[in-house]
Amino acid sequence: MMTSDNNISRKDFIRNSAWAMAGLTLLPNIMTASPFLDEKNILAKGKLSLKNVRLETGFEYQEGEVASTKTDLFYIEVEHGKITKIAPNQPHAKAVDGKGLLMLPAFKDMHIHLDKTFYGDQWQAVRKRTGGIKGMIELEQKMLPEMLKNSTFKAEKLIELLQSKGTSYARSHVNIEPTSKLQSLKNLQKALENKKKGFGAELVAFPQHGVFYTDSAPYLKEAAKMDIDFIGGVDPFNIDGNIEKVMDFTVQLALDHQKGIDIHLHETGDSGLKTVEYLIKKVNENPSLKGKTYISHCFILAKLENTQQEEIAEKLAEAQIGIVSTIPFGRMIMPIPTLYKHNVKVLTGNDSIVDHWNTFGTGSVLEKANLMAQLYGYSTEFLLSRSLKLATGNILPLDDKGNQQWPKTGDQADFVLLKASCSAEAVSRISNVESLVHQGNVVF
Repeated sequence: MMTSDNNISRKDFIRNSAWAMAGLTLLPNIMTASPFLDEKNILAKGKLSLKNVRLETGFEYQEGEVASTKTDLFYIEVEHGKITKIAPNQPHAKAVDGKGLLMLPAFKDMHIHLDKTFYGDQWQAVRKRTGGIKGMIELEQKMLPEMLKNSTFKAEKLIELLQSKGTSYARSHVNIEPTSKLQSLKNLQKALENKKKGFGAELVAFPQHGVFYTDSAPYLKEAAKMDIDFIGGVDPFNIDGNIEKVMDFTVQLALDHQKGIDIHLHETGDSGLKTVEYLIKKVNENPSLKGKTYISHCFILAKLENTQQEEIAEKLAEAQIGIVSTIPFGRMIMPIPTLYKHNVKVLTGNDSIVDHWNTFGTGSVLEKANLMAQLYGYSTEFLLSRSLKLATGNILPLDDKGNQQWPKTGDQADFVLLKASCSAEAVSRISNVESLVHQGNVVF
């Protein structure tokens, strides 16, 4: 839930107590085999020490251009989910040996559907599609009852896949419609509860079958009273036939329950642009939604001429509306450099991973950063290092001038260790992620 400082939700607590480390998994009373860990490394009372951990310290320049990234080895202490000490390396200290791996902020998958997947179950490829989006709605209505029978188990397996790729946090859309009613949400909440020691999430109540097309509105109203964070939506013109009616309902529901908004928008014609402009208008009329409103996909941006892209990006920035882009999506290549130019918040995610919408998906958001860098020719050291923020939810070790800004003492200890010497190399060589990260709220 969106909360005030004095009213912290369960998910906020999990998120704020999460800490991560590659190759290391700790659960209460359980220790898995790890090249970094043995019992003598563990200190008492929730405290953990690490040595030989590589951090970025600045840029090196040649003729005014960033030529490389400087790093050094450090000694780090973590206690009760926070970084309490960052000091010069102590190679002989009694501590977990980071073996020179690079510490980066843990990754965040900010657009995924954990509630409906085949992952972890019997293989199924995408079926032939007929009837467009409404044909897919009919297909889902037939498939969901069977999928829901073990959706908690499959969600847990999908979470484990994300964890193995360095992700400790996700924004998951969850179906709210007359077929599954609130069951998909309840099943996913069970999975998140089971995985809460090492994974946090925020949830979007998602009317996949339209708000009014299948009368999802009553269920959305019920979901808004539950532990969710955003009110979702999908293609208001193509599915419901009325942009204003759908968006007015969505905005009011978010306002009534102090939620954010995250709308799927695949429409690439005039209706897509009108939806973007109408949402900008509604957010400007309701400033409490600024910084809490997102458009997922927003493929219309890829279809606009450059001048119009600049105009819409400027308006999105003024309204503090973010874009959550899958990269790439078919032939759609989002104008991410233009969005960055205007300081629009850009996030990414895997979206569907092995389900009835998509057969593909690796679970890696670092791979998404790599793809973005390739698509836009971000091959220099500086631009590669900046590309990392797509995977980390906009957290970077160095600012644009090379000043170290992460990690700092007092930061939440939510990190991953990579086989790379700097973030630019990590983005360029996505295979270098050490598998397995986290746990949160650990008691030794």
